[in-house]
This record gives sequence, C-alpha cells and structure tokens, in this order.
Amino acid sequence: MTRYVDEDLHGAEFRECDLTGARLIGVVMQDAVIDGLVTNLVVNGVEVTEYVEAELDRRHPVRVLIRSDDPADLREASRRLHAGWAATIERIRRTPGIERRSVNDEWSAVQTLRHLVFVHDSWFRRCCLGSTELFTPMGIGPTVEPYREAHGLDLSLDPSLDEIASVRAAQTAELEAWLDEVTAARLAARAPVPDDDVWPPYARGRSVRQCLRTVLNETFEHHRFCVRDLGLIEARDAE
Repeated sequence: MTRYVDEDLHGAEFRECDLTGARLIGVVMQDAVIDGLVTNLVVNGVEVTEYVEAELDRRHPVRVLIRSDDPADLREASRRLHAGWAATIERIRRTPGIERRSVNDEWSAVQTLRHLVFVHDSWFRRCCLGSTELFTPMGIGPTVEPYREAHGLDLSLDPSLDEIASVRAAQTAELEAWLDEVTAARLAARAPVPDDDVWPPYARGRSVRQCLRTVLNETFEHHRFCVRDLGLIEARDAE
C-alpha cells in the first residue's frame, strides 16, 4: 500500500480509484465528499455503513424494492424509476441546452441517458435475455479497451435529447413487458450470458436477478447524479 505521510492533499480528487483497505490516520477531513461503493467504513471507531445505507433507504424507498427478489416489487421499482426519469426529462426540456451542460467533470444529462441505453443493451438484453445483437450505436459504455467503442457502439454520434428519449422509452417498454411475465424461478436462474468477449465479461456465473439488479441500480444511481448536477447548474445560473 502506498503511504502518504505529512502530505497536503487539500482539494485532491480521486476518481474511479480502488481504495479498498485504505487507512486514513490522524487526518483532517472537513467538507469532504465520498460517493461510490462504500462498505465496512469505520470513522473514528464507528462502523457507519449501516447508518448511511439506512438513511439512503429512508430518502429513496425504491432502493428497498430494487433489492427484493419478489417480481412484484421489481415491477414497482422499475415503474418508479422510469417515472422519475420521465419527470426529469420534462424538467430538462424546460431549459433548452441544459441537457448538454456538465458540472465537476461529470457526464451531461444526454451522456447519462446514452449510458443507460448501453446498460439496457448489455446488462438486460445480453445478460437477462441472452441476446447477441449489436448494441444501440448511440450508447456510451466503459472507457476501457477493447470495449470502449465495440459491438456496434459509435462514439462519433451526437443524438438529440428527443432521439435518446425515444430509444429509452422503447427500452423501458421492453423491460417492463418482460417484468410483467418473469417468475421468481426465472430470476434465480443462471444468467444466459453469451460466450463471447463482449461487455460485461464478468457477468458470467451471475443469476438473472443479479444482472437485473445492476440495470435497476444503474437507472437509480445515474438519475440521482443527473438530478444533483441539474440542481447545481440551475443554482449557478440563478446567481
């Protein structure tokens, strides 16, 4: 483990870093923000993960539904998630141009929606349905090679909000039609991930339920990020 002793990391930003096992001893941490997959976090001798998770569940009850194994709960989770996105897209339409603005080096709203196009193609169609079809060209996937622009993705595209919203509406309808018919036994089965080198390679061996959870979690988390950033942009414009 790299050791930083008496270093001034004021204002440092760690993005897409693996800090598993990191130890921060005798540090000064004021006005800090931690956002990511956090488990077993101990702050001044107190394990705080359960507190954080409980508060997130209180603020966002849909999280509890996403974790359920009951198809009825998953249908309701999907309905709530997509209703939230529909409302946010209408919010974006009220301020033309805001959909392409970003803050703090995060994705813009259109980039976020394009990523969800990719999530549906990869984690739902490939992993839950076993599809080998090419991805929707407008999707935005991982930044790592060889997956960054592969299997039909075309990063040169610059679709409009209406074009992306239309694709997302069709994907939502496809997911919800599947959820209307899916059974608990089908969810518990091994995911029918095709045996080829297409994203996500690490999904093999997971259950259909686990892959679906990734779809719903991505839909939830990216909506949270998008709403957060829209608020920041609007606040700056109001100053």
